[in-house]
Amino acid sequence: MRFRYDDYYEPSRPISVKGGIKAQSKRGRFGESWWANRWIAVLETFDIGTRLKRGRSYARRGQVATIEIASGDVKATVQGSRAEPYEVNISVKPIAREDWKMLAASLSNQVIFAAKLFAGEIPQEIEQAFKDVGLSLFPEKLRDLETNCSCPDWSNPCKHVAAVYYLLGEEFDRDPFLIFRLRGTDREGFLKLLTEESTESIEPVEAPEVAAALPHEPLTSEAATFWHGTGFPTSQLPGNVRVPPVSAALPKRLGNLPFWRGRQELVTYLEPLYAKASMHGFDVFIGVDEI
Repeated sequence: MRFRYDDYYEPSRPISVKGGIKAQSKRGRFGESWWANRWIAVLETFDIGTRLKRGRSYARRGQVATIEIASGDVKATVQGSRAEPYEVNISVKPIAREDWKMLAASLSNQVIFAAKLFAGEIPQEIEQAFKDVGLSLFPEKLRDLETNCSCPDWSNPCKHVAAVYYLLGEEFDRDPFLIFRLRGTDREGFLKLLTEESTESIEPVEAPEVAAALPHEPLTSEAATFWHGTGFPTSQLPGNVRVPPVSAALPKRLGNLPFWRGRQELVTYLEPLYAKASMHGFDVFIGVDEI
């Protein structure tokens, strides 16, 4: 029978963390996208017993105080039952630059892949594209992933590592290219490689001549003309002015902040504020209200 630390010792209660990173999911699985679920699936292949459940609990309680992500490396601090937080490190075996270039050359001939990648989406079929050139997007062997924690638990990964792992899974939903960064590149770097490979086979086209832009007319120095709009070109007056049909469109496009610490998602909090500000701005514009 295999000895399990958690089976013989009563779990201790961790010290609460003020302002810790809390998981957005309250129950069930972590992450919604296929790539987030794929990342979590790697963790769950390790035989660490009840540590997975306790790791989920730590992630949802906000026991993870900090997370820093670099190329191929994740450093975090997790508060346990002792006064000093534990230091967690997760290292992912990076993919060599030459292999990234080989992958970019393979994908450059597949328009659908390039279009989705430039749109900020990772198509599920990309895993097969990695395999076709002898690579893997996610760690698939134990030696591709190294985890360490300063806690006294002999198991590796432990519940503290599991908590960080689950939060990373949620972060994949916000930033799908995080897995690229952990494997040695980032979104901009890979898209640059993809662009270079795509344009190498395209003959340059001579750009058409563009007429020189007319110089801008300077603003008038007469105060009355400036403030009262005398002589203001009617073609530059605003047309149909209305409240935006979608509230907080820009924050929704940008997505949530990395490892958001609030009780509710940032966009959920900002949306009613944007709606209220839009209505007030519209009233000011038509003269119903004052600034």
